Amino acid sequence: MRKREPFSPCHFFLLLLLCGFVGGDTPSREVWCVAKNNAEDAALQSAVEWACGAGGADCGAIQGGGPCFDPSSVQNTASYAFNDYFRKHAIAEENCNFGNNAAITSLNPSFGNCKFPSR
Repeated sequence: MRKREPFSPCHFFLLLLLCGFVGGDTPSREVWCVAKNNAEDAALQSAVEWACGAGGADCGAIQGGGPCFDPSSVQNTASYAFNDYFRKHAIAEENCNFGNNAAITSLNPSFGNCKFPSR
């Protein structure tokens, strides 16, 4: 009678395949840091000034002539500045607060020619 191996090459292959589905490398979820809809314009403007100044965010895209320049929407302007800061300072919840005027979202906030980086 043939001795049965407890763990055959077929079992090994199936285990590897299963690990790929359950715990393997899965694509990371894209997230952005954006201004909250209920935030006051004055609070957002103050947070943008901080993010683009002392915070070190690259705010060139929201300056006049930039692809994200939108003087009619403090919300869009703040969202771009907040997201840039968030990207530069580790994508973590504590880096998307801005006086409780920002939140993390999985909905891409890009609009028109204005593209918000997610990584």
